Amino acid sequence: MNSNYYIELEEKYGAHNYHPLPVVLAKGEGVFVWDVEGKKYFDFLSAYSAVNQGHCHPKIVNAMVEQAKVLTLTSRAFFNNVLGEYEKYATEYFGYQKLLPMNSGAEADETALKLVRRWAYVKKGVPENMAKIIVCNDNFHGRTISIISMSTDPDSYSGFGPFTPGFEKIPYNDIPALEIALQDPNVAAFLVEPIQGEAGVFVPEDGYLKKAFDLCKAKNVLFVADEVQTGLARTGKLLACDHEGVRPDVLILGKALSGGTMPISAVLADDDIMLVIKPGEHGSTFGGNPLAGRVAIAALQVIKDEKLAENAAKMGEIFRSELRKIKSDMIELVRGKGLLNAVIIKPKNGKEAWDVCVAMKDNGLLAKPTHGHIIRFAPPLTINETQIHEAVAIIAKTLAQF
Repeated sequence: MNSNYYIELEEKYGAHNYHPLPVVLAKGEGVFVWDVEGKKYFDFLSAYSAVNQGHCHPKIVNAMVEQAKVLTLTSRAFFNNVLGEYEKYATEYFGYQKLLPMNSGAEADETALKLVRRWAYVKKGVPENMAKIIVCNDNFHGRTISIISMSTDPDSYSGFGPFTPGFEKIPYNDIPALEIALQDPNVAAFLVEPIQGEAGVFVPEDGYLKKAFDLCKAKNVLFVADEVQTGLARTGKLLACDHEGVRPDVLILGKALSGGTMPISAVLADDDIMLVIKPGEHGSTFGGNPLAGRVAIAALQVIKDEKLAENAAKMGEIFRSELRKIKSDMIELVRGKGLLNAVIIKPKNGKEAWDVCVAMKDNGLLAKPTHGHIIRFAPPLTINETQIHEAVAIIAKTLAQF
């Protein structure tokens, strides 16, 4: 029952829609994971930022176990004694009037799309079926048909048409392009990632989000922030939008909302927006289940109690500073915010980012390439300074091998 056995099982019986690094993980604790042979690794992916609180955080796991013993699912056909408490806790935590609970990040994005379209018809007076949503090139909001309809990545959309209409794509980090797009009176919303994670941790210019928000306000257009990956302390603030004092009209959360224990996502907005959706017009069998409610409360409390945003800001500064000291002609650029960082890799002797990640795995650190030439580094936010230096030493050692 070694790694090859489990890899062959997945190859034979699973769909081939992922290309994982050749490592089979069996255990996780804090910032570390172990493979089936018992080898220990730094986890510098954090399940794409779903494990911000660290693997198997005891407070989150305990909340999950205790609730699982009592009640896990009722559906929304009935009230349950946890959902209201979770909604109260989360809306007060983020400063909104209403929460709509879902499961995956893609579901939350889909929910936001429906919400802003309905708002455009009911509140803004856009003619039926004419609402437009502005999105950015190189975005990544998920993989449903509607979401890939707004993608500019051929790997996401090629061969999956026909696509959902109603999206206008503009360059990211381009205020003049947004100004032009907002001239259309049928625009309902601007949907944006505060930092484009899947695109390679592309951080926009300072002031971009605030300028975009102000433009939207002037045109009665909703500013929608997809903080599924950038939110929940990852970038050194509770939300990445907090760096510029922007309060999105619609906030999309997922991933670390559960600390990586189960799929939990949410859309937050105020009454004027959220209440345009009436009973029977949107929902989810599992969305808002009591198990998710208890887990999410615990996950959010850990972020606050352990000051994970502050730690992410501090450790991120150290990490980027130390990476920039590495002497390697394969490092073209280091960028990021908080503990969401990336290194652009310059190929050398036919070796690319994938080869670097495989070698880092052999040396005890796990990370994954995105778009072929970029390595994303996003460890759990519980990481300490000693561990940061140990991890950088592994990265430096690996690059020296090339």
